[in-house]
Amino acid sequence: MRALQVNELSGPDGITVVDVPEPEPGGNGVVVDVRAAGVSFPDLLQSRGLYQVRPEPPFVPGLELAGVVRSAPQSSGFAPGDRVCGMGSGVLAEVAVARPGQLFPLPPALSWAEGAALVMNYQTAVFCLLHRGGLSAGESVLVLGASGGVGTSGIQVAKAIGAVPVIGLVSTEDKGDVAAEAGADEIVLVTDGWKDRVLELTDGRGVDLVYDPVGGDRFLDGIRSLARFGRLVVVGFAAGSIPEVKVNRLLLRNVSVVGAAWGEAMADDAGLATRIHDELVPMIESGAVKPPIGALVDLDDGVEAFRLLDERRAAGKVVVTVGSGD
Repeated sequence: MRALQVNELSGPDGITVVDVPEPEPGGNGVVVDVRAAGVSFPDLLQSRGLYQVRPEPPFVPGLELAGVVRSAPQSSGFAPGDRVCGMGSGVLAEVAVARPGQLFPLPPALSWAEGAALVMNYQTAVFCLLHRGGLSAGESVLVLGASGGVGTSGIQVAKAIGAVPVIGLVSTEDKGDVAAEAGADEIVLVTDGWKDRVLELTDGRGVDLVYDPVGGDRFLDGIRSLARFGRLVVVGFAAGSIPEVKVNRLLLRNVSVVGAAWGEAMADDAGLATRIHDELVPMIESGAVKPPIGALVDLDDGVEAFRLLDERRAAGKVVVTVGSGD
C-alpha cells in the first residue's frame, strides 16, 4: 500500500511517499480503507521527534482518519462497509488499523475530509470547554489562534452550546475571515493592545473563558482579558514557548488557569472518547459543528500538508485525501 513515511526526524524534509506492507489488525483491531486523513500539529512534532510519543524512523505518521471498514471483530460493534471516523496510529496510508474504542460512526452530514478533521480537534474542544472549562450558555469566550483547526473547532463548539459573544483572535485579516466563517461573532487582530479591544467588545467586563491553544506571549494578555471569576483553559503551545504566570494575577481577580489534556484523560478513561462523540453528534446534526477544511492534499503530495503546518500557512484543517468513492 502507499503511505507517507518519516525516514528521519527532520520535519517535512524527512518524509516521502513509499510502498509498505499493510498493517496487521492484531487481536481486536478494525481494518479501515482510508479515504481521508487529518494532519495536525502533533504529527508535525512527531516528524521531528518532539512529541511525547516518539517512534523510531522509519514510521508511518498520522492519527486521524475517515474511511470504510474492511474487516472488524464481531465484538467491535462495526461491520464491513461501515463509514467511520476516528483515531489510529500510522493512518496516513491507504489502509489503517484502529481500536474499537477510538472509532466512531461517521455522521451522514459530514464528508470524508470533514470526518478526518473531526476527532482530535472537536473532541479536544468539547473536553476543554465543557468538561474542564465548565462553559455554559450565555457566557463569553475568547479563542486564541482562532483560524487553525483547534481554534475553529473551539469556536463552533462554543457556539453550539450557546456561548455569546465568541471572539476570535487572529494574526491577519484573511485568517479572520476563516474564523468568522467558522462562526465567531467578533474578530480581533493581534496588534499592540488587542486585550483592550476584547475588553471593549465586552463592555469592559472581559470574557468568561479564554480557549488557549497558542501559549507564548498571548497567554498573559489572555489572563488579562478575563472577567472576574473567569478561567483560561490551557489547550496547547502552538507558539512554541511555554509561558509562566505570577499567581498573584490569578488572586487579584479571582481567575483560574485550567489545564486540559484530552489525550491524557482519554488514556485513563477508555470510554471518554465515545462519550464525547455522543455529545458531538447532535451538534453536527444541528449544523453547528462542520469542520472547516483549509487544504486538501492528495496522498502523493502529502509532504505538502506537513509544510503547510510547518510554515504556518494553514487556515482550517489540513487533510490528505486517500482513495476515492464510497
